[in-house]
Amino acid sequence: MDGIRVGKRIVGTQSPVTIGWDNIPKVEGGTFKRLFFTWFQPAVLFGMVAFWYYAPNSIAKASTAIGISIVFRLLLQILEFVNPRHKSWQITWKELATDLFYVGISYTCVRLVDNYIGSDAIIEALQKGFDFDKFAWFTSLPLLVQAFLIVFIFDFVQYWMHRGMHNWYPLWLPHSVHHYITQLNVHKGAVGNPLELFLIGLGIGGLFDFLPRAFLLAGAIGMSVGAYQHINVRFNSPRWWRWTFNTTEHHSLHHSQDFESTRSNYCNTFIFIDRMFGTCIDGEAELLGMEGGRRMSIREQMHYPFTEGWRAWKERKSREPFFADHSAVPAE
Repeated sequence: MDGIRVGKRIVGTQSPVTIGWDNIPKVEGGTFKRLFFTWFQPAVLFGMVAFWYYAPNSIAKASTAIGISIVFRLLLQILEFVNPRHKSWQITWKELATDLFYVGISYTCVRLVDNYIGSDAIIEALQKGFDFDKFAWFTSLPLLVQAFLIVFIFDFVQYWMHRGMHNWYPLWLPHSVHHYITQLNVHKGAVGNPLELFLIGLGIGGLFDFLPRAFLLAGAIGMSVGAYQHINVRFNSPRWWRWTFNTTEHHSLHHSQDFESTRSNYCNTFIFIDRMFGTCIDGEAELLGMEGGRRMSIREQMHYPFTEGWRAWKERKSREPFFADHSAVPAE
């Protein structure tokens, strides 16, 4: 299969990909439909920012954020049926049940572990020994600037964690399970091995939770952008949105069956971080997954990083000579 040159890369040699925004299909239909799916994403982002900026303290709390997140994801689930990006990604009841199983795992087991040995525990330890007077310069900044910096710092750390998962085999093993998904739907971001969900959740964004309003505002920004990575909805995203933020198109390339395409678009929120480090590819893919789109059962997803790591270790040991230095063998 002929590839497509993107900078120094040749992509699309293993699986079809679409490169360039002009080649991506547009939303078709009446004026209202086209306007709705063009401005839905910016409207949600600006609406979330306005809400958390002006909301009274009585409702500006974590429980409100959780409720908004649930309603928002239900809305996105409806939009997947109204205007799907690809018919081949259409979710079934069986697949929805599987996805919700992983959502439950991430909000229970993974969250519990995170509280004791994950980023929550690390951040709590840091906060106890940190002089917060040193943050005076940060707290004096405008609220929106504080929120932007929190999102950027978290996303910058996430970028390098995610990129490390694709370039260091021990980290790739738990992350690889997530790349066996063959379609993008609203809950697919939670599908993966619990160890991978734990690792990808590590970050220092929570270090700023002592700034409740800025922290909630940052979370709203992250949700209003990051939720679109794993979603089966066709949008006519404005050009400035596609240049600034990660989109479904970007992330579909990251999940493509084409290996070279998967080594791109690592960020969670700001795609301009990938642009800064030369790992951004603008385009999309429909055929997703690994090994030609092989599906993994829940059982295999749970044990794969460990059994595959053990198999790779044994294979490596079998290739090593019994005596690495033959000169050390006693002479007869």
